[in-house]
Amino acid sequence: MMNPPASMIVIGVDPGSRITGYGVISVLGNHCSCVDYGAIRCRTRGLDGSFPDRLKTIHQGLSELFCHHAPVVVAVEEVFHAVNSRSALQLGHARGVVLLAAAQQEIPLVEYSPLEVKKAVSGYGRADKQQIQTMVRILLKLKDCPEPDDAADALAVALCHVFRGEFSQRPTRQNKVSC
Repeated sequence: MMNPPASMIVIGVDPGSRITGYGVISVLGNHCSCVDYGAIRCRTRGLDGSFPDRLKTIHQGLSELFCHHAPVVVAVEEVFHAVNSRSALQLGHARGVVLLAAAQQEIPLVEYSPLEVKKAVSGYGRADKQQIQTMVRILLKLKDCPEPDDAADALAVALCHVFRGEFSQRPTRQNKVSC
């Protein structure tokens, strides 16, 4: 008797220095389903609100998430060009934490531009946030649009990876970090 094929877990991440969204989807054949989504929220005031402490919070939250769900891949949105250079730099640091957390657990990581994500999910590279939320809800057969926006964006990044057909060869993952 053959074992049924196992589903693959993909985690999408929408990095931010205050709120980092995440979305966990399960892929079995051509079927995607939502497993979990949410946000890692960082304090911005008080002793635990310093920028290094926020990065630490993001790292701890993602590390726990990766241990719990054991994804075969992490998909993250690339840095976009921002008008405010300080914000862009802080976003870059938050993205670095995502890359580090995945690397520490030896999880393959892929990056997609905002244009690629929007086009993959909605068919239109200039779709607005509302359109992306609605499409994520429809594609994953969710009752409501995922909230916060960062979680919907993270689910969209994960869906982008799946829609690009990157599962022709199953990545191997060996968890070297004790969870």
